[in-house]
Amino acid sequence: MGASTGRLAGKTALVTGGSRGIGRGIAERLGRDGARVAVHYGSNEVAAKETVATIEAAGGSAFAIGAELGVPGDAEALWAEFDRHADGLDILVNNAGIGLYGHVGEVREADFDRAFAVNSKALFFVTQHGLGRLRDGGRIINISSGVTRIAFPITIAYSMTKGAVNVLTHTLAQELGPRRITVNAVAPGIIQTDMMDGLPAEQQAGMAAYSAFDRIGQPADVADIVAFVASDDARWITGQYIDATGGSVLGV
Repeated sequence: MGASTGRLAGKTALVTGGSRGIGRGIAERLGRDGARVAVHYGSNEVAAKETVATIEAAGGSAFAIGAELGVPGDAEALWAEFDRHADGLDILVNNAGIGLYGHVGEVREADFDRAFAVNSKALFFVTQHGLGRLRDGGRIINISSGVTRIAFPITIAYSMTKGAVNVLTHTLAQELGPRRITVNAVAPGIIQTDMMDGLPAEQQAGMAAYSAFDRIGQPADVADIVAFVASDDARWITGQYIDATGGSVLGV
């Protein structure tokens, strides 16, 4: 199916952190489904332009926008860049985020503040400033994490940032219902991204064993779920936490 006839044809989407990993997978999938995709990046312009080129090579339409998140004025800067290319939005995918590893006694205050600034605060204000641009009947899809369901002590602070995203999701869904805008969270588990490169095979095998399917997830596994939530097929789903962990730790 060509991009001009896909189920998202005529829609404009923004994917924050869309240049690499899960974000890139989402941006490419939405582009294949016909959406015009704004590929946001924080610092890696080269990767964002590569993502745009991949979408265009497949017959889609995309553009890159750069804005650092987690700093004062980040949401305003992001939307100012977006407005240079588009005059409205149909699908907002809040994917950008940073990791933070450390047990409760190891997390430094500066790192805690930085994680919340990027993962929670920036997401909130990007969404807030985007609401005036988001058309009625639109979609907001927040990328959460399976660690809000599964307790991993080493990700305690990161898990908290994503817990905040879950609360935003179901609360905002109630507020935006009259505009027919759905708000949902998609929560990946362990996904094969750049961060996995170089890990010993035995460690990767242990990580794969969390899933009921005994494998590590791929960005496309998450992107396909996001594409469904972004489509009209998901018009009656809102305020939900959608587990995209491949059935991780179901038997514990």
